[in-house]
Amino acid sequence: MIDSGVLAQLRLTNGEPVRFRKLDGGRWLPGKMSGVAADGSITIHDVNGAARSLRPERVEVRRPGNRGRLTWQRVSDVAITWEQLALWGDAPASKATRKRT
Repeated sequence: MIDSGVLAQLRLTNGEPVRFRKLDGGRWLPGKMSGVAADGSITIHDVNGAARSLRPERVEVRRPGNRGRLTWQRVSDVAITWEQLALWGDAPASKATRKRT
């Protein structure tokens, strides 16, 4: 079963343009994001409408790079970055603001 709620957690959207490779070293093919399967594979639809489930390392999405320009980035890299940023929200307060007991 495909969980589209996971897409939102990873800052991906259903229908978002992606590119993918069928094989290592193959050419990039266009597609659209569909969801994330229970096994962690990314489900996409190619230009003919056929569904494919691929490892996140084989799928790229467009995201702003270091200078703000849109670049193709692997879904696995985008997901790791987002998860790490979410962890910072629960960081403990600095020592200067803690009360002494």
